[in-house]
Amino acid sequence: MKRLFIALALCIACLASTPDARAQKDTLGFAVLDSLLNNYTSAILYESVETKQLECDFLITSVHDEAMREHIARKLFNDYKDAPVMGDEAVAIYLYDKWFADGTMKFEGEFEAMDAEMFVNLNRNSLIGMQAPVLIARKPCRGKKAIPEKGKTSILWFYDPTCSKCAMEARLLPGVLEKHVDFPVTLVAFYAGTDRKAWREFRKGFRVNNPNVRVEHYWDPSVDSDYLRLYGVFSTPRMFMVAPEGTITGRRLELDVLPELLVTAREIHEIFADEK
Repeated sequence: MKRLFIALALCIACLASTPDARAQKDTLGFAVLDSLLNNYTSAILYESVETKQLECDFLITSVHDEAMREHIARKLFNDYKDAPVMGDEAVAIYLYDKWFADGTMKFEGEFEAMDAEMFVNLNRNSLIGMQAPVLIARKPCRGKKAIPEKGKTSILWFYDPTCSKCAMEARLLPGVLEKHVDFPVTLVAFYAGTDRKAWREFRKGFRVNNPNVRVEHYWDPSVDSDYLRLYGVFSTPRMFMVAPEGTITGRRLELDVLPELLVTAREIHEIFADEK
């Protein structure tokens, strides 16, 4: 497999070094290059984040033409920004920090540069393996609490009932938790809006009929906790899985992958319980 990686990289490097590519930078040349890059990233799809970071560096440094290097760096950043594999956003952030932050590489325009900077700022605090940012959020009645709480497996769900996808998740999520949770889990339902009445109505109708699942409701209408930035809640819904020791084990979660992640969460829970 490693030989395949190297062969693809050499193909890319050779293409990028041809006089045609340097002189014309035409659409066809970039299309061929992008196709090779797609093959390359597909070949390492299930490698670790660290391996992908090293391979990206190898691709970029294999090319001496500045315009081609920038094209490769931009494409890799954009591909990993919207990566199909959960957690690969870390590769995009790594590329931004190493190649773009200091101006070594540049994005094509001001809008693209601003979009990239916003993505990095909204995602760098909630990557898989990091300690989940602690939020001081308001309870429905009075008082505040730090969430997520250590010592518990938590699903941190940011939602707004006016969001159509959130409304769909609110209908389906209880069923998933009722069917697939057989160990203690806390669902931290975090309302990302400001309408107290709408929030109250939502809480009345939201129920999870599973004694293993504790549902806790919070909100922060004044955004004092900085949850928008810390968890990248630029749209809703947003769902994270947090292990008992406070480590983020899942992000950008969708309901169809939640059951699989709950299996892993159960294993982590058992290890944590044994160590106590």
